[in-house]
Amino acid sequence: MTDLWSVLRQNTSARIGLGRVGDSLPTSRVLEFAAAHAAARDAVHHPLDVDALVAAIEPLGLGTPSVVASQAADRSEYLRRPDLGRQPAEGFSMDAEDADIGIVLADGLSPIALTEHAAGVVGAIKDVLAPQYSIATPVIATQARVALGDHIGAAQKVGTLIVVIGERPGLSVADSVGIYLTHLPRPGRADSERNCISNIHPPGGQSYVGAARVVAALVEGARALGRSGVDLKDTSRTLTE
Repeated sequence: MTDLWSVLRQNTSARIGLGRVGDSLPTSRVLEFAAAHAAARDAVHHPLDVDALVAAIEPLGLGTPSVVASQAADRSEYLRRPDLGRQPAEGFSMDAEDADIGIVLADGLSPIALTEHAAGVVGAIKDVLAPQYSIATPVIATQARVALGDHIGAAQKVGTLIVVIGERPGLSVADSVGIYLTHLPRPGRADSERNCISNIHPPGGQSYVGAARVVAALVEGARALGRSGVDLKDTSRTLTE
């Protein structure tokens, strides 16, 4: 019998047309759900392989990344205390680079996603920004929330900060990263002062090149406007039409 849902499934990762066996779902669908749930949990708890990430970023020619940690002592505390993930660990210090762009690679809620996609994202961002803007040495942040980047960007004295972070895993995608852009970063910035590009996980989600194109448009807009956030709109589609 032809599966009438098969064409629709090619265009979404949502669970549609699952079928039924009596009053329940087919066993295969129940097992698929359990596997997706396990993958999401693994993505949250899996520790970031910092050495592997450093090795992946170094060939991009932006320097050897430094590594900073938040005040969260371990993964358990990070999940229970989001506030600690927003603050740098005691003794935090960083040299000023006075660059146009800063890049922070944060493990967030899916370290697996950062390991999988960080090099591709940073490489694409470098390709679109490096000809015009100076880029500071990337920084890897562990047990990190987005706002930790404000401390790093302020210490580096960068004009615009780009935080690449592992997004909260879902039951469809466990390895997606997001990008948060903050112009003139400093501790205390509100989320309304940032712009977000989400769902970056090719081939099923946003591509590296597509995300980098949006970043370039937002950087240009932020520098012209003097701020990022709710007043800054993505003009990347307009610029390429």
